[in-house]
Amino acid sequence: MITTGQIIRCKAAVAWEAGKPLVMEEVEVAPPQKHEVRIKILFTSLCHTDVYFWEAKGQTPLFPRIFGHEAGGIVESVGEGVTDLQPGDHVLPIFTGECGDCPHCHSEESNMCDLLRINTERGGMIHDGESRFSINGKPIHHFLGTSTFSEYTVVHSGQVAKINPEAPLDKVCIVSCGLSTGLGATLTVAKPKKGQSVAVFGLGAVGLGAAEGAKMAGASRIIGVDLNPKRFEEAKKFGVTEFVNPREHDKPVQQVIADMTNGGVDRSVECTGSVQAMIQAFECVHDGWGVAVLVGVPSKDDAFKTHPMNFLNERTLKGTFFGNYKPKTDIPGVVEMYMNKELELEKFITHTVPFSEINKAFDYMLKGESIRCIITMGA
Repeated sequence: MITTGQIIRCKAAVAWEAGKPLVMEEVEVAPPQKHEVRIKILFTSLCHTDVYFWEAKGQTPLFPRIFGHEAGGIVESVGEGVTDLQPGDHVLPIFTGECGDCPHCHSEESNMCDLLRINTERGGMIHDGESRFSINGKPIHHFLGTSTFSEYTVVHSGQVAKINPEAPLDKVCIVSCGLSTGLGATLTVAKPKKGQSVAVFGLGAVGLGAAEGAKMAGASRIIGVDLNPKRFEEAKKFGVTEFVNPREHDKPVQQVIADMTNGGVDRSVECTGSVQAMIQAFECVHDGWGVAVLVGVPSKDDAFKTHPMNFLNERTLKGTFFGNYKPKTDIPGVVEMYMNKELELEKFITHTVPFSEINKAFDYMLKGESIRCIITMGA
């Protein structure tokens, strides 16, 4: 391409201050350096993690910044040492990575790459610590190594999943974060058997992904637990068969579920980040074989407390990160699930906006109206 090795000027939605609307700016995007690729983003979507760090609640603020980490695009150019990607490849940038060389990448059991695991505080690239974005010479910070709220972005090649070029990027872009986190938590970690019961705590995008995984696995009962009753009707589309609102019961939720299921569910998946929900999710699984999986990220001072007898009675507690999916190895397979009509994505997409109206996506999420809002970059 004629832009190879050149600075590209393009539009980006820049967050100049915490909680303030993003501003459409012309940014300069430098060429990719060693082990990096430059991607033309065609579609991106808004995840709650973007909103959380944009609000800058409970973490060190880093501004100005270009957010965004769920997206689909086409490789424009590659930097030195990149051999598995080339211009024209259809790709999903991922907020975590797979270097291929560390003990985690060599392990079949882990996806927590030593080099490229999620880092919310890094504002530059790993190679040299510098940003590839600038406005009038002033650097603009990266976010999660992806920064997809820009028409072009630079990403470490280990954070780029090459996918089937026939896959529609306006649908499969949502595979690159929340949906896969929930789906994998059920399919690859909880592993319910056909006919078993599954409880899902939290019916946001990640929880609905977990419910979809339970449905794909053939669960006979999928119990959704959420404090927002407005979510219950929508969740039926994802296979949820029964609902529990903790506010409507005098008994602890774990007891309510145990009473509903003759002793407890076979599997549970917690997708809220509430430590109380984590304890409930563990204590609601059946003794002898029950497995609970924690997905939500707790507050830093939280402590998980339960009686040791819950473990001795043969309940299992697991944690997972990004559904235990390795970005480059496994995410192309999740896309193929969609292409083979095993996985539905359309029902996760509730809104679509042009890039120029990206702030509407924030409004939809803050009002609790959207599951996923697709942002069309060319519009």
